[in-house]
Amino acid sequence: MSHQPAPSPELTHRTVASPAGRVHLVEQGTGPLVLLLHGFPESWYSWRHQLPALAAAGYRAVAIDVRGYGRSSRPGDVAAYRMAALVEDNAAVVHALGERNAVLVGHDWGATIAANSALIRPDVFRAVGLLSVPYAPRGGPRPSEVFAGMGGDQEFYVSRFQEAGRAESEIEPDVRGWLAGFYAAFSADTMPAPDAPDPHFAGSGGTLRERFPDRRPGWLGDADLDFYAGEFERTGMIGALNRYRNMDRDWEDLAEFDGAPVTQPSLFVGGSLDASTTWLADAIEAYPTTLPGLVSSHLLDGCGHWIQQERPEEVNRILTGWLASLPA
Repeated sequence: MSHQPAPSPELTHRTVASPAGRVHLVEQGTGPLVLLLHGFPESWYSWRHQLPALAAAGYRAVAIDVRGYGRSSRPGDVAAYRMAALVEDNAAVVHALGERNAVLVGHDWGATIAANSALIRPDVFRAVGLLSVPYAPRGGPRPSEVFAGMGGDQEFYVSRFQEAGRAESEIEPDVRGWLAGFYAAFSADTMPAPDAPDPHFAGSGGTLRERFPDRRPGWLGDADLDFYAGEFERTGMIGALNRYRNMDRDWEDLAEFDGAPVTQPSLFVGGSLDASTTWLADAIEAYPTTLPGLVSSHLLDGCGHWIQQERPEEVNRILTGWLASLPA
């Protein structure tokens, strides 16, 4: 029988009001506020190794369930998951916690949400840390057009996620098995060999899952997988997938920020084996222009996509060092 790991008594769970209804958050420590944003398909739990480390370093660490996940609100309208709405959720959390501003740290989609939050609400977010996914300003063709042109006769996963119900029908019959394979596909110790079929794509008439490894990454214990699976078995996948279904809408909404830099003090940490950093190498090279406040950039050798879970101690050292360098 699946079970969830017992929560640390030092962690405080609560919900606060947000534009969509509520945001569930998990908090530890006191001091300057650091808001932690997870990616797909994850949870506040993705920051389980960072919460105590940041608290011990003198920060009020708060990891949220992003809109559509966990115990946070899951609106029925696809458009409710647009970037602008997620930015306002983050600002609402800061104010609900009685703070005027915060440092944001995000991973995967959380990194993109963090960067846009800093861009749109510089009055609230004074610094931004990006894990795994580099900042690339809004610009270029419509995102759906870019993704449709990738992979030739294969289908890129982002394109596959666009149609409501399609990805859900692949994932939801066996959430635990699909998640285990997805995490393994992009972890350094279990990702397919370079000459194997790429799990970012589905073959003609095939599924993503048939390209996933059948091994478990070292960072993902039974209790960890049980927790993630339990969350998505309860909520379904639609809220998480709706983030992908707003990429063209975001492109339209953010037109006034075309090419805009994020000027606050910033940090980037990526994995050398992560396609997010190799495919977006040009975005990293553009940081002197797009992230003029960049304090430091780190590429962890031999690390995959799930960076703060694959290399928690190293990431914690980088995060606490960067936070200590920020002006009060």
